[in-house]
Amino acid sequence: MTPDSVRPSRAAIAAATVTVVLWASAFVGIRAAAPHFSPGSLALGRLLAGAVALLIFLAISRQGLPPRAAWPGIIISGVIWFGLYMVALNWGEQLVDAGTAAMLVNVGPAIMALLAGWLLHEGFPPRLLAGIVVSFAGTVVVGLSMSGGGHTSVLGVVLCLVAAFTYAAGVVAQKPALKHATALQATTFGCVIGALACLPFAGRLISDVAAAPLPATLNVVYLGVFPTAIAFTTWAYALARTTAGRMGSTTYAVPAVVVLMSWLILSEIPGWLTLLGGALCLAGVAVSRSRPAPARAPASSR
Repeated sequence: MTPDSVRPSRAAIAAATVTVVLWASAFVGIRAAAPHFSPGSLALGRLLAGAVALLIFLAISRQGLPPRAAWPGIIISGVIWFGLYMVALNWGEQLVDAGTAAMLVNVGPAIMALLAGWLLHEGFPPRLLAGIVVSFAGTVVVGLSMSGGGHTSVLGVVLCLVAAFTYAAGVVAQKPALKHATALQATTFGCVIGALACLPFAGRLISDVAAAPLPATLNVVYLGVFPTAIAFTTWAYALARTTAGRMGSTTYAVPAVVVLMSWLILSEIPGWLTLLGGALCLAGVAVSRSRPAPARAPASSR
């Protein structure tokens, strides 16, 4: 029996819960660091801090390099998820608030299902297509709600959707790699590859660290150790023990946690129209991941 065919264990559920909470804190942390770090330098700083922590964990556990069969998925997820996703999300959060960004990025699970239907030949069920339509309507509403702030706000919506796509694609690429590598191996080398992909931002990172106040730099270190090193590892641990679709559904709770955190820490909360659009995005994801009720067997005649 494969991990995909059984219900997640309590350990996997606990790991997914840790991921949700820490990823929610990342949206707030990115928003707080945005005034002091450019999108690329913030991504590189976060990935470097995460890579150092992960390499220490890997050395302590003596797990070594992953098998050759795992490398294609690790490389792809490292470039597009650890690298491109973080740059797009950082840039997007310079233009929209943390809660709005979280709602838009959580279109990702629906995109995961769409990519699985295309790349893994799982088909396109009517509920998937209906859910994508609803989520798309939600992104339009969010875009309209932000358009009053000028074109930069709309650009922020687009960047968050790019982050959603790269997040979904990264999960689809990582899932096969976890058949050969441990969660720690996949996360460590995905993070290292993401850092290498962001090295062109090294000069800007050096100048940003020199100019930023110490709390802002410590915030970048926090983003690297907790929402990256720890949360991506707990995500991979849980993903290895269930399906990508089920894991994607666990992130439904992230926007609510982000809105609460951003209200308490940043004193910002999305407007009502933005919240409505975000609710449509999440409703579309829920529809796309739902399953029709099993047909009842016809009653036998007497």
